[in-house]
Formats: sequence, structure tokens, C-alpha cells
Amino acid sequence: MTKYMLLGGAGVFAVHTADYLLRLPETTRVISVGRNIERSPAYTLNVGKNDPRYSYHQIHLTFELDATLELIDKEKPDYIINYAAIAYATSWESSHRYYDTNLMMVVKLCEALGSRSFLKKFVQIGTSELYGPVVEPAHEKSQLYPTSPYAVSKLATDMHLETLHLVNKLPINILRPSNAYGEGQQIWRVIPRAVFCGLEKIKLPLQGGGKVKKSYFHAQDLAKAIYLVAKKAPCGEIYNVGPENPVSIKEIVELVANKLNIPFDEFVDIIPGRKGEDAQYWLDSSKIKNDLGWRQEIFLEQGIDRMVNWGKEYLPLLRGEQQEFILHA
Repeated sequence: MTKYMLLGGAGVFAVHTADYLLRLPETTRVISVGRNIERSPAYTLNVGKNDPRYSYHQIHLTFELDATLELIDKEKPDYIINYAAIAYATSWESSHRYYDTNLMMVVKLCEALGSRSFLKKFVQIGTSELYGPVVEPAHEKSQLYPTSPYAVSKLATDMHLETLHLVNKLPINILRPSNAYGEGQQIWRVIPRAVFCGLEKIKLPLQGGGKVKKSYFHAQDLAKAIYLVAKKAPCGEIYNVGPENPVSIKEIVELVANKLNIPFDEFVDIIPGRKGEDAQYWLDSSKIKNDLGWRQEIFLEQGIDRMVNWGKEYLPLLRGEQQEFILHA
């Protein structure tokens, strides 16, 4: 029987991970910790509702480490999964915020976790952006080439955790996913925003014409990868996870437009691309497939169908939500 704690628990990927774990008969507790109050059902998807095994706690990890540790000592989770991060491509403004949350929070937390013998493993959710723009799929030993303060902060965290494992034997794994998406994602992200704009019959601002290529896979497939890494991976190992091939943002938006029967040219306004945006993210996921048996199960066509259905169901709740990223501490 297993207890899990999810840090960054209000985010879409933690919500889907909680959903995945709560469907496993071995799971006795899922404790989610996030800096925000729980949002509407459009974002929580009612995961854990009326399930006594689930609880959500509003704690700001960066500024309330003491409260976090008190909860950890009370619950004694077997596995802590860390999603908590500021994750946005334009990290050039107020970049110290990214280092505060993505690096220093993890450093302080894991220093304290070293004395918690009940912890079986700390799973850090990294990023494919460490490898920078690539022309072929990057594997775990590929050259690291971060091109933004966000990516640098995540790389520094990975390196710190590797040294903690090697020297102090902290039981860690690092998972580096490509771009995930899923129902409940903030509508300033491109896929939910495209769905929202299509349903509301408003133009979607398409940065750089959508030429950038990324490797999108569904949050449920990410949740399965996390479970396999937590339960089966030898401590200290790093794993990439993502789909076989990248697609352009334009192709993603075209797919949404087709699902909603909207001509693409009538759907978008082309605007300038983001500063310093990498041209393509692409991962080699052979290691997690061969070692742990992970396979993608929800492919893009089905995933977009799920996003459209989510948008239709929760459209009244999504109206009025912010459509642009705003940086908070």
C-alpha cells in the first residue's frame, strides 16, 4: 500500500497524476500541495472529490518550507513527486523568480528530506528544454544546451539532485518530459487556448505563424511514466519521455480548427514569435520504453478530442479566465 505526495498539486499535470494514482488499488493516500487555492472544476476535474484517500493543501513551497515539512512528517509519504516550478518560455524578465522556485526551493527541501528515512523516492519532473533546439531526438546523454533562464534553472536542479544521490544517497529519479497537455490546462497555453477561442468564435493569436515544433503528449501518459519511474526505476536514473515525433504548433492549431469545423485562415491572427524560442524539441524515449515498459496510449487525435470535449463542458467556467501568462512569486 502506497502514499504519494504531489508538489505543485494544483497544476494540470499533478491533477492528472492524482487521477491516475487514485485509480490504482494499491494507493492509500494522495496528498497534493500547491501554492494556490483549489480552482474550479474546470481545472480540478473533480479529481479526488469525495475520495477520503485524497487531500489538497494550500502551501507556498518557496516561502513555507516549514509548513511543507510538517505535512511531510505527518503524512510520511513513500514517494514525493515534484511538479512545482515556474515553467514558461519567456523567463528573461524577473528570472530570479525562476531560480527561487525551480532551484532553491528544491535544494532546501531535499536537504531536509535527507533525514526522512520513510521516504522511498523523490521524483523530480524536469524538462526537455535542457537539450535546447535539436535536429534529431535527444537521449539522456545528449549535450545539454539550455537557452533560457527557465531551462538553466531546471538543469541546475537536476545536477544538484544527481550529486545528492551520488554523495548522500538521496533516493531520487529525474524525469524529463516533452510538452504535455491535458484537460484542465490553463487557457493561456496553446492547445486549451485554441479550443477556447474556437468555441467562442474569436481569433487565436498564433505566435510566429506556428512554425515551432514541439513533442506533445497527453498528461495521462505522463502520469503513467511517473508511476513507472517511482515504482520500478533504480535510484539515480534519468529518463526522457515523450512521443515519437514532434509536430508544429500550426499543425496542432489546424487539428483543433478541423475538429471545430473552422477554416484555419479564419481562425488565427499571425503575431511575432517569442524572444529566443527554440525551433524544435524532440526526445528519444527508448530508455523508459526498454527499461520500464512505458508506451504512449493517448495519441494526438484522441487527445485533441478530449480537449474539445473538456472545453465544451466547462466553457462557462473558462470565460473570464486570463488568457496571458502572468508571473507570480
